[in-house]
Amino acid sequence: MSSDVLAVAEHRRGELRDVSYELLTAGRQLADATGGDLHVAVVGGDTESFAEELDRDGVDAIHTVSEGEEFNHDVYVQAVEALHGELDPQVVLMPNSVNGLDYAPAVANRLDLPLATDAVDFEYDDGLTVTREMYGSKVETTVDVGGDQYAVTIRGAEWPGAEGVGDADVAEFDADIDTNTGSTVTGFEEVGGGDVDISEADFIVSIGRGIEEEDNLPLIEDLVEATDATLASSRPIVDSGWLPKNRQVGQSGKVVTPDVYLAIGISGAVQHVAGMKGSDTIIAVNTDPNAPIFDIADYGIVGDLFDVVPELIEEFE
Repeated sequence: MSSDVLAVAEHRRGELRDVSYELLTAGRQLADATGGDLHVAVVGGDTESFAEELDRDGVDAIHTVSEGEEFNHDVYVQAVEALHGELDPQVVLMPNSVNGLDYAPAVANRLDLPLATDAVDFEYDDGLTVTREMYGSKVETTVDVGGDQYAVTIRGAEWPGAEGVGDADVAEFDADIDTNTGSTVTGFEEVGGGDVDISEADFIVSIGRGIEEEDNLPLIEDLVEATDATLASSRPIVDSGWLPKNRQVGQSGKVVTPDVYLAIGISGAVQHVAGMKGSDTIIAVNTDPNAPIFDIADYGIVGDLFDVVPELIEEFE
């Protein structure tokens, strides 16, 4: 067994997902602790282009597996299993995403590895300790993971994306994939995706209970138009049927990491914060100076949104 770490990148519809770069940071953290190298696997799609993008500071080697375009459970399981057999890494890191949670349990089962999911932090000192959240992110727990080798999925937006230009060894890996498994990917469909993917937005205007009623949505939409932003919301707005599910930010919605997150009339419940705390700059507007959202906001405006928003619109227009 080596002390290396193997991180499995994720891509969708021709683009690497943000969690891929976060995996590099998390993987480097673990590799430094174990004293090993950081290996990165990219399976399917434009592997040559993906490898170039993943070659960032801290990456020692990139292994490409050219099989298929979009995610396929059987291909990923076989590819990761084959790479594990070749590299014998101490830790396999995968994203705690829809795709990651599809193949990670199968990989762990095939390799007889303990699997720790949804990690928000970890430490290694003669053994792996994983930090997870419970009870709607109200409580953090630490779990000592048994064994000598591990499989771990990490939550998106908990680690910063790796930056810089690396000098990794890039090589095609022949995983000897058996494609006669009975499963075939015929295309990609964004379930409930609607008209926009808020997880890709750079500037988000998000609304909560503070807007009071659906008739007040046009005011917020005017601000969205004036700022060229993307409209999102907390769960109560979606539950009320005022916005579709694809606009929901939070633990039961989407995780977003925009450059700017403008929270209007959002109190800051832990379930919502879990989905947006990785934003670069957080601005909050709320009438309650003690609202939890101000604890994580970079800038706060204590005031009535019906007074504040028209002034913001005027300023931006």
